[in-house]
Amino acid sequence: MNTELKNAVKATDKDAQYDTSAKRLLGQKSILAHILVKTVDEFKGMNPKDVVNCIEGTPHISTVPVEPGLTNAASEKNGERLVGFNTENEEINEGLVRFDIVFYVRMKDGLSQIIINVEAQKDEPKGYEILNRAIFYVSRLISSQKERDFENSSYNDIKRVYSIWVCMNMEESSMSHVHLTKEDLIGSYEWKGNLDLLNIIMLGLAKNLPEHDETYELHRLLGALLSKELTIDEKLNIIGNEYDIPIEENFRKDVSVMCNLSQGIKEDGIAIGEARKEEKIILNMHNNGFTVEQIAMATDKNVEEVKAIIAGKEPALA
Repeated sequence: MNTELKNAVKATDKDAQYDTSAKRLLGQKSILAHILVKTVDEFKGMNPKDVVNCIEGTPHISTVPVEPGLTNAASEKNGERLVGFNTENEEINEGLVRFDIVFYVRMKDGLSQIIINVEAQKDEPKGYEILNRAIFYVSRLISSQKERDFENSSYNDIKRVYSIWVCMNMEESSMSHVHLTKEDLIGSYEWKGNLDLLNIIMLGLAKNLPEHDETYELHRLLGALLSKELTIDEKLNIIGNEYDIPIEENFRKDVSVMCNLSQGIKEDGIAIGEARKEEKIILNMHNNGFTVEQIAMATDKNVEEVKAIIAGKEPALA
């Protein structure tokens, strides 16, 4: 395997590890509480520390399949059929598309619940329009409630759903709430039902970290948390001192892992760039009539390596 390909494989592996660490950090209840305070009406104005107690159980991270028929799992206990989220190990059915983070939140009345999904995106995807995917995800979270959160035709028991998309590396900081609205075309009949069941929050994080003010409070927190530029100390200073979030050992470890991976990804990217630059020089020299021996002397490569690069075969840049 040539050096460029090796570096690309290493970078891809580090990218995957970085994504896993990012999801673990976003899945911390203290971070999720800050997200809820800024995106869900019922929690706006609350102290995030109080909202932490409203998050039920442990958030599911990369374990609940999106695919129809696989989101739920049934079991029996004491003769009673129980239905919950399907949380099989990620290694089973490897490659299956899964929600990044899914969890239940108890409302202030202590009775009703809503379902929250948080998705992290490194940038706005080019292969499809991201809002279309968000609509699919929020629809799955609605439809999968049947036989899990309500039975038969008890549609009044459908729980409100939020799908929150955190998109990094955007041109500007932004936040949008996409939801259902009613437009009267003829007459003004008041149809019974809840228009607030389906909610999508699109949250764009600019490449540059914003200043700490009320408008961009959440953007600064998430931007610092997910940044590939800040050091460990810079991240922890913002998260701990500016947002008064407890820095537990596991949290600190995940931040450290992310910073180390970020540095590794940068170094691999530089190595790939240098390898491509050297390959371009070799090909340009070849196209301008230099012999393989002359190119080898000029580039500190042996003759076989130069021939392989020219031929486009391994062991190029080995």
